[in-house]
Amino acid sequence: MSHRQAWETTEVIICGYGPTGATLSAYLGRMGIRNVVIEKEPEITTDPRGIALDDDGIRLIQGLGLYDSIHTEIGTSMGDFMFISGADHDLHKSPILHLNYNETVGATGHVGYIGQNQPVLEKKLRDALTPAYCSLRCQSTIVEVKEDEVWTIICVLDILMGADGKTGYTRKQYLEPRVVLERFHESVALNWKMTLPTPETHPCFPLWDLGYKPEDVYDLLFPPDFRFLCNRKRPARFEYLIHRKEMKRIVLPYLTHKGSRYGLVRDVEFPEDCISVLRCRPFRSSSGTCNVWAKKRVILCGDAAHVFPPFGGQGIVSGFRDAVSLSWRLAMLCRYQSYKRNHENVLAAWYLERKQQLEVSLERTVRNGKLVCERNLLKFLWRNWSLWLQQLFSKYRDQLRHGGRETASFRLEYSKGMPFIPKLNGGIYLPQVYCRTATGKVVFSDDAIFRPGARSLFRLFIYLRDGGEVAAARDALDELEELSRGELHSKEVPILVETINPTSSVPMPNVYRIASAEEFSTSPLCSHRPAPLSYDPYSIRKRVPGRYVIVRPDRFVFAACDDATELKEAVESMLGYLYGEV
Repeated sequence: MSHRQAWETTEVIICGYGPTGATLSAYLGRMGIRNVVIEKEPEITTDPRGIALDDDGIRLIQGLGLYDSIHTEIGTSMGDFMFISGADHDLHKSPILHLNYNETVGATGHVGYIGQNQPVLEKKLRDALTPAYCSLRCQSTIVEVKEDEVWTIICVLDILMGADGKTGYTRKQYLEPRVVLERFHESVALNWKMTLPTPETHPCFPLWDLGYKPEDVYDLLFPPDFRFLCNRKRPARFEYLIHRKEMKRIVLPYLTHKGSRYGLVRDVEFPEDCISVLRCRPFRSSSGTCNVWAKKRVILCGDAAHVFPPFGGQGIVSGFRDAVSLSWRLAMLCRYQSYKRNHENVLAAWYLERKQQLEVSLERTVRNGKLVCERNLLKFLWRNWSLWLQQLFSKYRDQLRHGGRETASFRLEYSKGMPFIPKLNGGIYLPQVYCRTATGKVVFSDDAIFRPGARSLFRLFIYLRDGGEVAAARDALDELEELSRGELHSKEVPILVETINPTSSVPMPNVYRIASAEEFSTSPLCSHRPAPLSYDPYSIRKRVPGRYVIVRPDRFVFAACDDATELKEAVESMLGYLYGEV
């Protein structure tokens, strides 16, 4: 840039516009924080990459106003997960473990997984940007980063956010020479495009004479739902192979049925020329994380900070968690602490918090990988027999069917500088439930609590068991605006109530009644997704003890208070954190 040209300034610059970078930019824009995104590619990469998005990821993109697109354009529920044991190449074999991810259990109010189309997901994330605050610069590359005590200089900016992956500029060219990083595997990713055989294209295919149609053939050879092949002689899923030339030897036996199954002499094999390989290339993966995610004002998140092996669908959602939990901290630093030098403490507390969640995600991923890839014969037999034995008992059978989600509530362990009050039930991941407005409209509780338009980063809501308690609960909010320095407004505080007397004549603005599974099932929110079987409408009360709940934008509880005295203490602590006074 010529010295005659004016420097361009912004508050945050994001390097990389994949799912993590786009999510971070969108959340920053909703918080009124100017950001510029640097992306080397001219368009969204069209390669199908990640295939799964769990319920937490669904919840976080719901927070960007994208719920209407989740089950219509981005993906569909993945339904049942089948773990198939043995080396006999039978996809229709009874599974050793059957997980039902259509059911709504756990903390989010969503199905367990959707099979997502990542290019469509990235397009929708870009559509969620706020043009007044978010600026995208495609076909651009960062060539140099300089820092002093006041500025981080690319053009001129405050914070550089590296979301450009594990081989991107921020990590490889800038942070790796400055900090110690931990990483470690190599696999091959295989993506297929399938074409249906027809009587015209494959007239000799044996099933036409038996009355089968092309769609029937596909359903027979590629049964619905998601299958993990727990073959100890060849621990692989279809998309992960070692050598491209092995595809025929490894995969095609699974796509071949014995002719005797149909009363035929010849075996029935899915035509090989109906399988097109879109991508087959090596990629590196590990179950590791960088030991430092931030240095001065340069930060790593997403794949630039950590990477997962391909067994749990946790890579993309961990990037989303990074982005959402980081976005409000950056907004706080830019809005409330722009003249302070507190960013290193704030960012260190951020990634130490995130590492706690990562440990849980990594444990889940590695456990899934071991289940699929176990080679030791004794461990293989023990796994199969223990799963069979547990499923004889209804209690354990239900837990296995739900994948442990009903008991998977997460609570952060406190250390100095973390933004929550442990003695006031802070650090709990807030469950999401369904609720009804006064007009009968069914909404998600997150959408009631985090309504757009309010500028406050932290949100306060009240949770009550009976509508008769509303008036008394509101009395504690009389001095809320003054006490919170205008951060919280009593008229904007939503009240979630389990039961309301339908004959009550007391006006109840901002009051939401907890909705049942049946009410949600008949609402437009459920029109493109499975009904919420196993949903618990009272999960907030069961997991978050307290009437007045202050919650962070990343859906973690800052404090849950029983009375006005505790609420006052929590608000004062919240302000101290926001303004860097603690």
